[in-house]
Amino acid sequence: MHSQNQSLLAALYACVNSCEHCATACLNEEDVKMMARCIQLDRDCADICALTARFVARGSEHAQHLLKECAETCKACGDECEKHGAHMEHCRECAEACRRCEQACRQGITA
Repeated sequence: MHSQNQSLLAALYACVNSCEHCATACLNEEDVKMMARCIQLDRDCADICALTARFVARGSEHAQHLLKECAETCKACGDECEKHGAHMEHCRECAEACRRCEQACRQGITA
């Protein structure tokens, strides 16, 4: 496998893990309703990253479309998690993983 794909896949899977952890941690927060948007985006981001990783791994011609959507979803999730990152470690870590994944996806998109 191409080394660029390996680093892209690593970023995608790291983002899946961070988003799943963040969503679970958010569900355990005192004010879960306040975290609803974060949880929704965590779940969306984890799902699109996992799907994108599978398409990239198999060398699908459709991976390019997913990389664009994945980058956008990672940006949205990272933006939301940053709002809570100052007082919630899981959100701060998730925002960082989302930023790395967004960048990796954008680098993986061919013109």
